[in-house]
Amino acid sequence: MAGKSKKFCIATEGATTDGRVIERAHLEQMAKNYSPKLYGARVNLEHIKGVTPDSPFKRYGDVLSLSTEEGDDGKLRLYAVIDPTEDLVKITTKDRQKVYTSCEINPKFADTGEAYLVGLAVTDDPASLGTEMLQFSATAKKSPLAKRKAEPDNLFSEAVEFTLEMEDEQTSKALLEGFSSKIKTLLGGAKKTTDANFSEIQQAVEVIADSQKGLLEQFAALSAGLAESKALKEQLEKLSADHTDLVQTLSQQPNTPPRDRTPGGSGAITTDC
Repeated sequence: MAGKSKKFCIATEGATTDGRVIERAHLEQMAKNYSPKLYGARVNLEHIKGVTPDSPFKRYGDVLSLSTEEGDDGKLRLYAVIDPTEDLVKITTKDRQKVYTSCEINPKFADTGEAYLVGLAVTDDPASLGTEMLQFSATAKKSPLAKRKAEPDNLFSEAVEFTLEMEDEQTSKALLEGFSSKIKTLLGGAKKTTDANFSEIQQAVEVIADSQKGLLEQFAALSAGLAESKALKEQLEKLSADHTDLVQTLSQQPNTPPRDRTPGGSGAITTDC
């Protein structure tokens, strides 16, 4: 699972692809009203919504939340946090394809009478959803993008360039950095334990070893997708070394609990010391 992204700009108040205008109020309403539980906006290619799950025009993620910020130019901008599929992460971060986004906005959604984000498209051709399309659509009797809209009155925003950055990337690094130290602390305590709680400590170490293996596999997958990151490579090398130390330490632990203590004699013989 890819995880959620950092927020990025998906629209600015102003022109759309059919000569209309995205008003400041539209952006404010979308940020206020958006909820995946009410209506979840999905990510698609070029505003084309395929039917089959194996189509190139399948869905590539979901919009999780919206917010607004005013830029230095005085214009309000709409920001989104998305949950992208692994395909979208690969397409945008590794292949450098589909690096522009365009919103589909319903200006009067359902019974609310206010604007709502109903879709988010990724594209490689900003001109087709930007200036050229604006100039054409302003005089055309019918927008050439009409067939791609969920409803005829919906708006398509101009395409905005974006960079997909994952929110949980830093969190994963922090988790991995602290994990090996926790294991070493537990193993250090295990050396001082008595026979009575040996089995509990052994079980705990086995659970942690399994968790470590799972984290290694997840981190290896993340590293493969971001192979150019020097910091991640160093982190993987450190984690691999810690895992080797863990395996060596575990191999030195007794693999069976010590036998029960011999209780000694019956106590019938006493001595005077």
